[in-house]
Amino acid sequence: MPDMLRRILAGGKDAGTDDGNGGRLDAFRGRLLGAFTGSDGLVSVAVVALGFLVATLILVAIGRNPAGMYEAIVQVVTGFDIRPGRGGWNPRHIGEWLMISTPLILTGLSMAFAARAGLFNIGAEGQYIVGLTAAQIIALSFPPVPVLHAAVSVGGAVLAGAAWGGVVGFFKARYRVSEVVATIMMNHIALFFHRIVTLRLPGALPHRTPDFPETATLASPLLSSLTNGSRLNLGLWLTLAAIVVYWLIMEKTRLGYSLRATGLNGDAARCAGIDVKAGITAAMAIAGGFAGLAGAVVSLGVFSFGRVLTGFEGFGFEGIAVALVGNSSAWGVALAGLLFGMLRSAQPIMQMRMIPREITSIIVGMVVIFISLRAGLRLLIDWRLKEQARRAGERDAAGENGAEADAS
Repeated sequence: MPDMLRRILAGGKDAGTDDGNGGRLDAFRGRLLGAFTGSDGLVSVAVVALGFLVATLILVAIGRNPAGMYEAIVQVVTGFDIRPGRGGWNPRHIGEWLMISTPLILTGLSMAFAARAGLFNIGAEGQYIVGLTAAQIIALSFPPVPVLHAAVSVGGAVLAGAAWGGVVGFFKARYRVSEVVATIMMNHIALFFHRIVTLRLPGALPHRTPDFPETATLASPLLSSLTNGSRLNLGLWLTLAAIVVYWLIMEKTRLGYSLRATGLNGDAARCAGIDVKAGITAAMAIAGGFAGLAGAVVSLGVFSFGRVLTGFEGFGFEGIAVALVGNSSAWGVALAGLLFGMLRSAQPIMQMRMIPREITSIIVGMVVIFISLRAGLRLLIDWRLKEQARRAGERDAAGENGAEADAS
């Protein structure tokens, strides 16, 4: 592939035939382009770096010191305030970073799981809301039995999210309904369904429900004390378990193989005997389960009471970017979720240092834009390869005709 890229960049000539600086430059550009188009991980690192570079240039342009942005990020990741004369270590920043990263990782897994099956799950936000709603209802109504209460609440959230996603998968498989359109609509249905149901709970106020029983929460006094009173909770372990489950299903099971085959080429998978329709339904259901778990982690782990949402919280939508940056792999999504959680956690610290918090949204947006360029670059390369093959065929045909004319 790199040799072909070098020929493309050299305008169809073999770069090795030019012994000058131009040939060496073409060869270098070919190797560089080949590396970036052949390594998804390298592309992700590069686009994140470009996103930070753009953010740095914007801060300089508006007269702010970009060092404040990087100091805030270091403080979130390490707990240390590296400003001169400040010093000190506060692990609370680390705990809050991990806490905010867990739902982003889970919604990223939701998007990624569907993507591996060739589906575009924009409905993680709605599945998250349905899971949150189910967790709150069960937490307030189930008998307060230690361990069992929390387990049933989390399990109910996962099942609710799976059902919400499975409906979309069923209509996609049975009636070819676009999952993009269906999930967008289901997001709004989930939000208003949540408000109707939650406001009818006994003792509910316009913005909150009564407090959860302690047996229903995912709060962890140990994790909180280790991180100086942060809101880090048992959702951390549930998220790690979800990452492992994702990896096992997608990489080590027959179901995962069939889903990956369907995502690569549904027609070929069908000809190979794979039940594509069942796979599509299962993929959306499992994806919804991951998002539903995110709803349970936030509702039962971060808050001690149920909330009445007035709008989308954005975890599901940001999970799309997490999956793109993580290349839809289990551990890639985990790292991308930590990155995006770091940016969210750094926002209040940036504001204290006179850095606009919106700069983190700019970084996220630029990362998505840059990573989307990879697909465009591959399309351009494919087009150039086809054009070169067509021209080579025409030259060969012309040469054969000329040879026949000379012979005659």
